[in-house]
Amino acid sequence: MSGWYAGLVSGWLFPLHEALKRHDSVSRRRALERSQWWSPEELERHRLESLRAFLVHAGARVPYYRRLFDEAGFDPGAISGLDDLQRLQFLTTPLIRDKTEALKAEDAGPLKRYNTGGSSGEPLIFFMGRDRVSHDVAAKWRATRWWGVDIGDPEIVVWGSPIELGTQDRFRAIRDAVLRTHLLPAFEMSEANLDRFVAEILRRRPCMLFGYPSALSLIARHAERHGQCMNDLGVAVAFVTSERLYEDQRETIARIFGCQVANGYGARDAGFIAHQCPSGGMHLSAEDIVVELIDHNGQPVQAGEAGEIVVTHLATGDFPLVRYRTGDIAVMDDRPCPCGRGLPMLKEIQGRATDFLVAADGTIMHGLALIYVVRDLPGIEQFKIIQENRDLIHVLLVPGPGWDPSVVSLIEKAFKVRLGQSVRVEVMTVAEIAPEKSGKFRYVMSRVMTVHPSLDNESTNGRMAYE
Repeated sequence: MSGWYAGLVSGWLFPLHEALKRHDSVSRRRALERSQWWSPEELERHRLESLRAFLVHAGARVPYYRRLFDEAGFDPGAISGLDDLQRLQFLTTPLIRDKTEALKAEDAGPLKRYNTGGSSGEPLIFFMGRDRVSHDVAAKWRATRWWGVDIGDPEIVVWGSPIELGTQDRFRAIRDAVLRTHLLPAFEMSEANLDRFVAEILRRRPCMLFGYPSALSLIARHAERHGQCMNDLGVAVAFVTSERLYEDQRETIARIFGCQVANGYGARDAGFIAHQCPSGGMHLSAEDIVVELIDHNGQPVQAGEAGEIVVTHLATGDFPLVRYRTGDIAVMDDRPCPCGRGLPMLKEIQGRATDFLVAADGTIMHGLALIYVVRDLPGIEQFKIIQENRDLIHVLLVPGPGWDPSVVSLIEKAFKVRLGQSVRVEVMTVAEIAPEKSGKFRYVMSRVMTVHPSLDNESTNGRMAYE
């Protein structure tokens, strides 16, 4: 897929860009492209050595962890397995807010301030050093190349984070032009803007798309409704991230753009965590990231069971993340991937804890139980389900072609069957449904405590990876 220009950018211009920023992402990417083929045993030895060195540094140079290790009697140099991490307490967003300065390493290099979009609460402020940024760039770059495209191939990015959209200065505009990446604002999904987005994609004929699955599928459906053919543009792959990817969205994007769809999972705070390969495996960036899955009591779950993702990022020495609770729910996969990579995999990413609903009798269910009810009804352009409490559900609907008001009673009845007859279901038709502050769209939002305490870090591996 990549031509001479992409080769120039990937092989010379982007490495120069990274060198000027004193990032070692190029050498890291090359190392990751070797280590992805290691055996599980080789990978485990590397991870243990890296974890030990990481924790020794944290205990010696980071005030928060120096005190934590002393109080727990924890000797980081003596760990003999990844399971030894379970002796340490979890890191949470409230803890990071409270201990921000104590989490900075005393020998840290230049730190850059970041924050999550705060779409589900107060934004989290945290810091990254060059090592962390280099890792994120390299991990994303490696995954991009799995699909036969590279930095420098024409790309359309449909993104909504104000962190990126608010910093498009002249340098970034020049850089994006050189990299041939063009940004479309995902939180401006009006009819007029959708027309403009479709026209821009038709004009630029990108090799790859990158964005929220909800935004890309919305653009795709808009193009189809208006008779615009998008499957002959040469789009090779659509990288989707930041939201749960539903199968109908995957099918829509693949069919209308005539491309493959690659799912990705990460967090601005927790890092680039996993990406799908062409064989379908959702591979963890395991060389520098240790993932645990825990139940609501903080204990490890059994293989095949859903649990909250907890991340220890080994490239965060300047601002360490050790056992960081993400608030996202997933299932680990214990099968080898047909692609031959030795990287462990996630079997399923179920979404945030707030994507789960609680029935009147206390039963916890995934939001899909209600999403499927609404999604399969005709005449509904968009919808959002908000659980205010166990007794009240709000459903917002944007009517579309073929709208029939009788679907309101169908929704009410179907929801009561699943949640309980005592639950009040209030259905409202609206002209539009605004996305979150970050530009993401959430089909379900529960304000009821479900599996885990409220955590507001954002699932988004974001454009910052190439910043």
